[in-house]
Amino acid sequence: MKAVIQRVSKASVTIEGKKSASINEGLLVFLGIVEEDTHEDIIWLTNKIANLRIFGDENNVMNRSLIDVNGDLIVVSQFTLHASTKKGNRPSYIMAAKPNIAIPLYNSFVKQLEKDVNKKVQTGEFGADMKVELLNDGPVTIIIDTKNKK
Repeated sequence: MKAVIQRVSKASVTIEGKKSASINEGLLVFLGIVEEDTHEDIIWLTNKIANLRIFGDENNVMNRSLIDVNGDLIVVSQFTLHASTKKGNRPSYIMAAKPNIAIPLYNSFVKQLEKDVNKKVQTGEFGADMKVELLNDGPVTIIIDTKNKK
């Protein structure tokens, strides 16, 4: 699994002209899934996201987690995170998991993240054409790949 995590002042997802998710302070997580991903990847990644200390404390030092600031979350599936651009100029998405594998993992990821942060996690819609708006705070953007846990 690969996640692009953005600390936001606000974010929203619109599908077919209707806002399906909207938050203020929190995290917007773009999630890419490959066929090799497992439940262990979910547990590791959701724990990492919930506890990342990327929010400012009283001295404006990044020392607080999403849990500490009671922030909100939106998770958006994004198969393009696994694009290969090795050959030519048209990306290949062969590494991205097919929907029959990705959808159950995506749903499990959201459920586990809800347990980890002890609150409802908003989402986009898997496979939909989504319009994502965000106001990146910082800017703070973190990329985490469960295949590279260094």
